[in-house]
Amino acid sequence: MRPPPNPGFPGERTHMRLRLFQRDDCHLCDLALDLLAGVRAPEFESVFIDEDEALEARYGERVPVLRDVADGRELDWPFDAAVLRAWLGVS
Repeated sequence: MRPPPNPGFPGERTHMRLRLFQRDDCHLCDLALDLLAGVRAPEFESVFIDEDEALEARYGERVPVLRDVADGRELDWPFDAAVLRAWLGVS
């Protein structure tokens, strides 16, 4: 059985609730990864936008961006641990 389509990305399917859009060699993306680990965020999928025109158009200079695929919410950089915890709904 396949998972349901991912809202906001027609035709895409995912098993994970969270997706982190990032770039290769991105210092801010590395900081976001450290924060996600520090707050013990749920498992997430890393998506590199490099060389993908559609993702470049959507996220461009906004990366890193954390997306909740269940409800379409997005958290743009900059964020800190407190903001991330609140966005994730964890304490």
